[in-house]
Amino acid sequence: MRIVITGGFGFLGQQVADALLERRALCGAPIERLVLADRFVPAVSTLVDDPLVDVVHGDLSEHLEEIFVQPVDVVIHLASAVSAECEADFDLGMSANLDTTRALLEAARAQSAAGGPTPRVVFSSSVAVYGGDPALPLPPLVSESTLPMPQTSYGTQKRVCEQLIAEYTRRGFVDGRVARLMTVSVRAGKPNAAASGFLSGIIREPLAGLPAVCPVGPELRVALASPRRTVEGILRITEVERGPGGLEGGLPVNLPALTVTVADMLDTLRRVAGDAVADLVTVAPDPVVEAIVGSWPAFLDNTRASALGLRPDESFESVVRAYAEDHPDAITAERLQGGAGESRGRGRGDGGAGRQADAGRGR
Repeated sequence: MRIVITGGFGFLGQQVADALLERRALCGAPIERLVLADRFVPAVSTLVDDPLVDVVHGDLSEHLEEIFVQPVDVVIHLASAVSAECEADFDLGMSANLDTTRALLEAARAQSAAGGPTPRVVFSSSVAVYGGDPALPLPPLVSESTLPMPQTSYGTQKRVCEQLIAEYTRRGFVDGRVARLMTVSVRAGKPNAAASGFLSGIIREPLAGLPAVCPVGPELRVALASPRRTVEGILRITEVERGPGGLEGGLPVNLPALTVTVADMLDTLRRVAGDAVADLVTVAPDPVVEAIVGSWPAFLDNTRASALGLRPDESFESVVRAYAEDHPDAITAERLQGGAGESRGRGRGDGGAGRQADAGRGR
C-alpha cells in the first residue's frame, strides 16, 4: 500500500505519519511507501530516516504528477492555508485550499480512469463550515445534518471541498471521506496563523515560561479535541469500510468534541501548573478573532463518530496532561501539580511547526 500525506510535516501530518509508521499497516495491508508532501521540510526530522518514507518537497499543485507517477492507494489530505490568513488573503485561501484540492482530486480521478486503483481520499475539513446566520441561527446542538453556513473564507473553502469530494465519490472517481476536525489543542511547536491558535498558545506558552495573550472573552465556549483524539479520528475514518456498521452514507463525520469555556481552560492551567504559570496569560479581546472563533458551534452531537468507536477527551485537564507527557521538553516548570508532566513522551517535537501554507494546521 502506498499512502500520501499532504502537509506531511505539519503538526498533524507528523502525528499521523508517526502513527502509521508505528503500525506499518493500514486497512489490513502492509504499508510499502509513505509519501510526505509539504512545502516546508524541516532540516532535521526522524521521519525521513524511516526506510518507508519518501519526501515530496514543494507546492502540492506543482508536484501531483510526481506523487501519482506510482499508484496511490490512500491520500490523507491535511495541507491547508489556515483561517486567519484566508480571511486576510482571499486569493491565498482559494488557491491553497480550493484549487489545490480540486487538482488533487483530478489527479486521483486520472489514476482511476487509467485503470489504476481508485484512491481513498481522506479530507480534513473543519467545524468552521458551520456558522450562525441572522435569519437562520445555529441550533443549540449541531450534527452532520445541520445546514453548514460558514461565516469565513476558510470555512467556505472547506465546505466547497466537501461537496467536491462527495461528487467525485458519487461518480466513482475516488472513495472520499471527510473528517470535520474540531479545534486541536494543545498543539506543540510555534504559533501559526490560525484564528484558533490561541487555544493552544494560552496553555503551551505559559507551560514553557512565556507570556501569552488570550484574544477572546473567558466566557466563550469552544469545541476542542486533543492531538491524540484527532489523529485517532482521522485514521479511523481512513480505515473504516463503507456500509452497515461502518461508514454509511455520504455525510462527513464530525470528530468528537470536548466543550469548554476559555475560563475552564485557564482555570485548568492554574490548577495543574500553579499561579505563576497561569498569570502569564493576559486577556485582551480582539474583535476580529472573537468574530471568527465565535461563529463556530460549541456543542456538537457525537452520535455518528461514536458509532465508529470514537470518543471525545475526558476533560481539559486530561488534554493538558497528555500534552505534558508527549512534549516534556516543552515544559519549563519542574512538574505539573499532581505529578503529571514528568514522564517522557512519544512526540517528535515541532519539526516545521511554525510553517503555514501547506502545513495542514487546522483552523
